[in-house]
Amino acid sequence: MLYAVFCYNSEDVTGTWTKEQDGKVMRDMAAVEKKYAEAGKLGPVARLLPTTAATTLRHGGGEPIVIDGPFAETKEQLLGFFILDCASLEEAIAFSRELGEVNPSPGAYEIRPLAIYKPSELPS
Repeated sequence: MLYAVFCYNSEDVTGTWTKEQDGKVMRDMAAVEKKYAEAGKLGPVARLLPTTAATTLRHGGGEPIVIDGPFAETKEQLLGFFILDCASLEEAIAFSRELGEVNPSPGAYEIRPLAIYKPSELPS
């Protein structure tokens, strides 16, 4: 089963890290990632740019509107994600716990099963 692990944190916290602090967090997280990558379980990983770089397309009830920013009603922001191929939800939770142990700031890891949708592979 594929799982997406979404990393949420406060940009007010992570945005104040020095280059050295940020580098240490990224190195520590890379050590967790390496174990899963070597086991063939880690797929794409992405670190998102700050929400100030986001654009949102809001739709429903008329012409879609494109606006600057994420405009999500959350206290934390989606900072990035991991794709894991795990035998169980418990394994995805263990990966997320390991990330939380090396990430010094409070936040959340949302774990969601993925259904792969590939229109080019649908039967005609």
